[in-house]
Amino acid sequence: MTMCTSPGCQGQIEDGFCVVCGLAPVGVRPPSPTPPAPRPPVSGPWRAAARNQDRDGERTQPSYAAPHRGPGPRWSRGGTSDASSGPSSGASSGGSTRDSDGGDAAVHSHPISSGNIRPSGRSGPSSGSGTIGTSPSGSGGSGRGARRGMLGLGLLQVPLVPAHDPSDAIMTNPVVSEKNRFCGNCSERVGRSRGEQPGRTEGFCRQCGTQFSFTPKLVEGDVVGGQYQVLGCLAHGGLGWIYLARDLNVNNRWVVLKGLLNAGDAEAHKAAAAERAFLSEVEHPNIVKIINFSQHPDPRTGIPGGHIVMEYVGGKSLRELLIERRANGSAEEVLPLGQVIAYGLECLRALGYLHSRGLLYCDFKPDNVIQSEELIKLIDLGGVRRMDDTLSPVYTTPGYRVPEDELRGPGPTVSADLYSVGRALAVLSFHFSFMRQHPHSIPDRHEVPLLQRYESYDRFLRRATNIDPEARFHDAGDMADQLTGVLREVLSDLEGTPHPAASVLFGGESFTLVSGVGTHNADRMLSPPPPTESAGLLPAPLIDPSDPAAQLLRSFGGMSPAELIPTLRAAQAPSPETLLMLARALITVGRHGEALDALQQFSTAVPGDWRTMWYLAVAELSSGSFEGARGHFDELFDHLPGEVAPKLGLALACERTGDLETAARQYSTVWSTDHSYVSAAFGLARVRLAQGDRAAAIRVLDAVPELSSLYVHAQTALIAALATGATDGADHVRAGERLDRIGLDSESADRLATRVLEAALGWLRAGGAAPAGQRLLGGDFTEEGVRANLERRYRALAQRSGVTSERHELIDRANSLRPVTLL
Repeated sequence: MTMCTSPGCQGQIEDGFCVVCGLAPVGVRPPSPTPPAPRPPVSGPWRAAARNQDRDGERTQPSYAAPHRGPGPRWSRGGTSDASSGPSSGASSGGSTRDSDGGDAAVHSHPISSGNIRPSGRSGPSSGSGTIGTSPSGSGGSGRGARRGMLGLGLLQVPLVPAHDPSDAIMTNPVVSEKNRFCGNCSERVGRSRGEQPGRTEGFCRQCGTQFSFTPKLVEGDVVGGQYQVLGCLAHGGLGWIYLARDLNVNNRWVVLKGLLNAGDAEAHKAAAAERAFLSEVEHPNIVKIINFSQHPDPRTGIPGGHIVMEYVGGKSLRELLIERRANGSAEEVLPLGQVIAYGLECLRALGYLHSRGLLYCDFKPDNVIQSEELIKLIDLGGVRRMDDTLSPVYTTPGYRVPEDELRGPGPTVSADLYSVGRALAVLSFHFSFMRQHPHSIPDRHEVPLLQRYESYDRFLRRATNIDPEARFHDAGDMADQLTGVLREVLSDLEGTPHPAASVLFGGESFTLVSGVGTHNADRMLSPPPPTESAGLLPAPLIDPSDPAAQLLRSFGGMSPAELIPTLRAAQAPSPETLLMLARALITVGRHGEALDALQQFSTAVPGDWRTMWYLAVAELSSGSFEGARGHFDELFDHLPGEVAPKLGLALACERTGDLETAARQYSTVWSTDHSYVSAAFGLARVRLAQGDRAAAIRVLDAVPELSSLYVHAQTALIAALATGATDGADHVRAGERLDRIGLDSESADRLATRVLEAALGWLRAGGAAPAGQRLLGGDFTEEGVRANLERRYRALAQRSGVTSERHELIDRANSLRPVTLL
């Protein structure tokens, strides 16, 4: 049998993991038949071990590590630690492992280096992460009046989980399985069977002599603290037995008592005391509420044992909901994606609150999230610890935790908490071997139909669970912002209607494609925009309100780039936002070298900010470096998977490099989610026409809302698309009817009419024949009628033209079309 290589651990390796500390041997990777996905390096880290597997092989364990405290990267590509400096302790300090029904423990600690990059996800402008992590005073109540939560954000209806009789959940035979029995002092296996003789539930460790007991200390009828009457055991968790009781002093309300699993386990006592202290500080509607702490004497020894008294949260865990769905379907059934994302957003609110209080949750998994009616609650705060805690054990669960090397150092961080949320979302939304084949990775996109369908969700999961801590989310608010954007895309696809919302990072699009272009110039509207105009289509990042020049810069909104550049250059000590605005203005006028200089200054002032890459990509697009722009927009898509702007930039770049399939996919995602991005509609129409799908292009243009300022432009392009390549007279008639309806001025109407009539004349000359009596733009739909109509329109245009050469051309064209007459 192979022995564990972790310092101070005496365990043995089974199935690639130590049965004591739960970690893989140093230098040996756990079994993984399927390699990690190639882009980005999907996977995740978290610390814990693997010993007990009561639930589908899931195991939880503690380990020591230094927490994340300092800033992480705004734009990370590896190399900088996510954690701040702090003391280190060797793996041997406090080096006990911990087993429980939820999991095991490993002990590690390493020094932490300060990160020099600011938190990823948000640029300068804040997207309000504070609202994610805070709640109004008194919002943590558990009464019926507080049962309604924010589940679904009003975007979708998540099925309610009705309340049920708590007594139905009482265990009939409360025992701790033998595989989860370990000495609380030395971690030696205890209470195990020998031959046909079952293992003892109470006794003494053969190795160190410490007494152990795995029997419930409370039985039905016991009254704890003279107030809480026990009804029975609900479960046995990572730190002890969990009992259902009634509060005799407060209207017989249901409460939960949480006691110690092993009264001889000093670490368990410490963890329980820590949980009590943390819970007393927590007040959030999505986190279980502590009510009291009470003691009750051990029936055998008479020694008082502590019990945390918590509110009873009826309902079902997310894991139970998943199991129920599989029981009613196939073994690979999962929860609907919209529902899973709704759960994730609520959990991020709770984690954001904990992080804002300087706390880390450490053991996030579907088992620890309960849905009760419309409310989501995090339960089991036994693994919570302070960010500056470098000594306490860390309880985590394989399949959801970060990789072992990260558990050994730097240890628990905000990004590790968020990694576990990403893992849980993946487990709930599609079936894969998350324990063995993919313990720290997500399957390749082509292997999972859901990820093939929703690219933004795929990229979101891969950032959240990236093997590199620096590439992950570092703020629950940032992560929730991006996940909300993904949810809107998913619902738009499922329901067939847009779900728009203002971005917290970008302004609206600046549509310049048709500025200064007459509505009759449909050819230009249906051709890829010039590079400089392509850059002008993209939304601009919002100004950071904390920048000292923010208010002044907002007042420059009406200035042209030519006016703006000298004004911004006049600043003696330009702020970071001033440099960004200068870079954008220089890109707009085509002075790309100077723009890159300004970006370099900004990057020096604010290292790691993703907006440096954004404007670099915009500059490349504007200068015609489409391949470079594509690569950078693709990286930005990875970093901001819920945002529209990177997808729009990627689509424009892909269209110019000839990758029409990718361009169409990104344009379609943007357009189906938010109809205010009309440039996406024009882009998608252009690509569909290039692919030979004229009908699809027409459908897209016809979907531009009538209230849009670009509605007439879209209808103009639609009319041109209808007339060009029409295969029957009906298309020409439809084009004419559209033109009559959109109400163009006389000159524009005549110019577009000549386009429609010329196409109809060509169709008639090629042998086409319209039904008898059919009319087109006020004339007969016959060759003679169309010729007469065209002659009249060209003469009208010639009369309005102020350019002599153009007037002569129009008259010549009118003469050439005059119907032949016999005198």
